[in-house]
Amino acid sequence: MSSNFITTQDGTQIFYKDWGSKDAQPIVFHHGWPLSADDWDAQMIFFLGQGYRIIAHDRRGHGRSSQTDTGNEMDTYAADVAALAAHLDLKNAIHVGHSTGGGEVARYVAQYGHEGRVAKAVLIGAVPPIMVKTEANPGGLPLEVFDGFRSALAANRAQFFLDIPTGPFFGFNREGAEVSEGAIRNWWRQGMMGGAKAHYDCIKAFSETDFTEDLKAIEVPVLVMHGDDDQIVPIADSAHLAIKLLKNGTLKVYEGLPHGMATTHAEIINADLLAFFQA
Repeated sequence: MSSNFITTQDGTQIFYKDWGSKDAQPIVFHHGWPLSADDWDAQMIFFLGQGYRIIAHDRRGHGRSSQTDTGNEMDTYAADVAALAAHLDLKNAIHVGHSTGGGEVARYVAQYGHEGRVAKAVLIGAVPPIMVKTEANPGGLPLEVFDGFRSALAANRAQFFLDIPTGPFFGFNREGAEVSEGAIRNWWRQGMMGGAKAHYDCIKAFSETDFTEDLKAIEVPVLVMHGDDDQIVPIADSAHLAIKLLKNGTLKVYEGLPHGMATTHAEIINADLLAFFQA
């Protein structure tokens, strides 16, 4: 197992984990905002045991990567992934993205997923096609929602990053939820490792980026996984729309599961991911 950094063209250091045989098929995991590669622990351990090569990086400004004040938008995020894929010479890779990471996967696969680089993709609780409400996306969330995120982050990031996992992210605010204090603390830990400026900028990146043309351009098979009780990225304006834009997409809806279902229900998500990878 190894943990390393690459340096991008603008001097940003991107942290990544690269586990398993270099001859095995690679799976690349893309985390959500404002987390890090550590959010994929349950998937990385499982799929390493299944014989895959497992790769996960900290997006710029997040986790152990450089706390950038520039480049905190989707085109640069995708270019960073392309630099990592080129550095590791990844071929026939499966790219799995959660939430903001799902947008990153869509942009990367659409723009760089040619010449055998990408075999399949997975979007879990992902933000595409676009989150914010516009004339073209009347079912989206009002801009004021994301302005509220920015205000809360700027006022007291530490408290904001405690409120999210304690409540809607894992569905711990639902009656009868089995609350994990460890999951809450781990979310907070990951969030506070990153840079406030990058996290602030990334709110615009995940909420206002339009991935419609990216989804249309993707040729490889895509599995779209979404909980119907996702309180962070509502399913009606994300997965239900994204699946209509994909040429080779499959939608799997999880009744009652939250945004953070890859953590709260890892055994279910891992089994379905494995079935898709092996199909």
